[in-house]
Amino acid sequence: MALITSACSALGQAPVEKADFNQVGKEMSKMLMNRHYERLPFDEKLSERIFILLVKELDRGKVYFTQKDIDQLKAKYGKDIHKRLLLKQSNEVAQSVHDLYVKRVKERIAFAKGYLKNTEFSFDSDRTISRSREDLPFVADKEASNALWQKLVEEAVLAETLRRENIERLAKEQGKENPLKGDKPIKEIIKFRYERMLNAVTDEDDEDKANYLLSSVAKAYGPHTDYFSAREYDRFKSSMDNSFVGIGALLQAEDDGATKITGIVVGGPASKKGELVLNDRIVAVDHLNDGNMVDIMFMRINKVVELIRGPKGSTVGLKIQSEDGNTKIITIKRGKIETNDEFAKGEIIESKNNDGSIRRLGIIKLPSFYVNFQTGENRCSDDVKHILERMMEEKIDGLVLDLRGNGGGSLEEVRVMTGFFTGRGPVVQEKDHRGRITLQNAFKKAIYNGPMVCLIDTSSASASEILAGALQDYNRAVIVGTKSTFGKGTVQQAMDIARMLPFNAVGRDRAGYLKPTIRKFYRVAGSSTQNKGVESDIVLPHLFDAIEIGEKFMDYALPYDEIAKANGYKAANKENLFIKRLTERSQKRVKASKDFEYLFDDIKRAKQRIADNSLSLDKEERQTEVKESDVRTKKRNAERIKRFTVIQENDKKSLTFKRVNRDDFNKKQLETYDPTVKDESYMKLAEDKTKDLDITPEWPSRIDPVKREGMAIVNDLIDLTIEAKVAKVEAGKKEASTPK
Repeated sequence: MALITSACSALGQAPVEKADFNQVGKEMSKMLMNRHYERLPFDEKLSERIFILLVKELDRGKVYFTQKDIDQLKAKYGKDIHKRLLLKQSNEVAQSVHDLYVKRVKERIAFAKGYLKNTEFSFDSDRTISRSREDLPFVADKEASNALWQKLVEEAVLAETLRRENIERLAKEQGKENPLKGDKPIKEIIKFRYERMLNAVTDEDDEDKANYLLSSVAKAYGPHTDYFSAREYDRFKSSMDNSFVGIGALLQAEDDGATKITGIVVGGPASKKGELVLNDRIVAVDHLNDGNMVDIMFMRINKVVELIRGPKGSTVGLKIQSEDGNTKIITIKRGKIETNDEFAKGEIIESKNNDGSIRRLGIIKLPSFYVNFQTGENRCSDDVKHILERMMEEKIDGLVLDLRGNGGGSLEEVRVMTGFFTGRGPVVQEKDHRGRITLQNAFKKAIYNGPMVCLIDTSSASASEILAGALQDYNRAVIVGTKSTFGKGTVQQAMDIARMLPFNAVGRDRAGYLKPTIRKFYRVAGSSTQNKGVESDIVLPHLFDAIEIGEKFMDYALPYDEIAKANGYKAANKENLFIKRLTERSQKRVKASKDFEYLFDDIKRAKQRIADNSLSLDKEERQTEVKESDVRTKKRNAERIKRFTVIQENDKKSLTFKRVNRDDFNKKQLETYDPTVKDESYMKLAEDKTKDLDITPEWPSRIDPVKREGMAIVNDLIDLTIEAKVAKVEAGKKEASTPK
């Protein structure tokens, strides 16, 4: 899916000439040699890295190239890509490798479609296929590739057959109409998918081809050094700002080639115009609104987005097929849209204590460290500051900061935000390639200094790790979640390659951007988060435990190291966090939790599937697996529905929920809300009839087990803090009354 949005782009204006990517490659290479943290030799060894990454960029699943192809390409380019870059001959590599890739894709898709058409599948063999081919060798030659694709086609048909049978069975069991009734035949749907795969490859232009190579050159220096094409950089800036210019609709690629409207932003251009409705299908786009429609059937979703996006105030034409089969053409004026779902969100959860008093917990969910780099608007630090200040007015007793899934963002934003909890003092240290260390400080008094838990998971990265690491080093919060965060301890800076080109160079504004690693960051206590991440004080299970996620699993990641503690760093007494006692209480709850029990079981099964890396092509065997899974799910759901009903009833009696979001900062009184009611204040979503067949109940009050446990831990922390203060007072009284 993709939100039809964008920063102002060249679409709707005069056509832009493409850049000279030979020149771009040379200048980018010089920038890497001079600006990257690691001054890697620009030599054959680097060329070998580039070649490996280029092949992986194109064919990560190893289903198109053969080993014979790889050997031929490697013999021709594997050791001299670095020379070709500096001699402005890199386009030959990009074009030649991509041409062979396209040729192989066409051959494989043609073979697949032929095999699909001419084969009657019985699904009764003992053959198997690998779930993942990433760590397997390439097949030897064309004959071996044909054998592989026979299995791939058979698996595609079998998987779709089992999916449809399962949906039909669930609908029958629930007394509902089969939502897939009337769908196109399975083979036709699979053929459509191959058409989309083929179109995605053949539709790539010179900018895309150069992007594959230049991205591989950048990533040869490390996983986070990257090259952005001009269109990619536009998307990157928009994602950091959480605002876009477009029509305000959510898109989904359909198997038959069309693009479906699955969501409409409330108050956005499409919503205001009123002609575009949910489940409409876009089949053509007139991006200039000049009467020239572009057929978008089987077009990649990001290409469709590029056609629909454009400058604010300009108009786009859409050819639409409605659900009743009628075709219409509508025009919509593009406008700015803020993705409210991606802004920081706050809530206050009030609970009644046994003595009748009220305890208030503040919860802040921060999806990313966003900011508009150009205007300084939409700062996450401003949003979190307002949320915290309002929470302080409401007299919260404890705070849960949720950084799960937060991949990072602005270093400046995390510097400012850390100070909200730690107060004045060092936040993070940075070291450049010369070993020079720079200290980033917070300069203002803390906004909140009460009991606090910070939730993290393995996808919490970069800026999230700076904040979580500082909170841990200062003993300011209890870190709760997966064993550790992602482990990205490096700093990147986007650099405009156009500045290195002659002012009158053709296509200069399409040169793109290099984002090299320029520094490593270190926690105030001196340790790096690189590879190691921030380790939780209290570890909770997660499905991530079953898979290899993290910096240490990425290609050519920089090593972990340590430096001295930051000047001015002084931690609070760690005993005030009561980690041992909190852990004991948490482990007791986790051990008694059915949800965590189910999760441990899922982790075990996932690990086994990954280790086996094998999928049967025998239908009976697969049906047995589906049946076992169905029995397990039904048993769990029966237990959950009964238990969740009790929890939900207790929540309604004991908990009150109040929002503290952007729209609530200036309200005299915060409004209560029901978290079980679906919120469509930002976007109206199309009904997913197949999803409705999943009767797995929602988490009570939509509080997932980790969040609920985080709330329990901060409640324990509040209790233990109060107990410690009371004990200290009593001890003081006793000492004062003792004769001297």
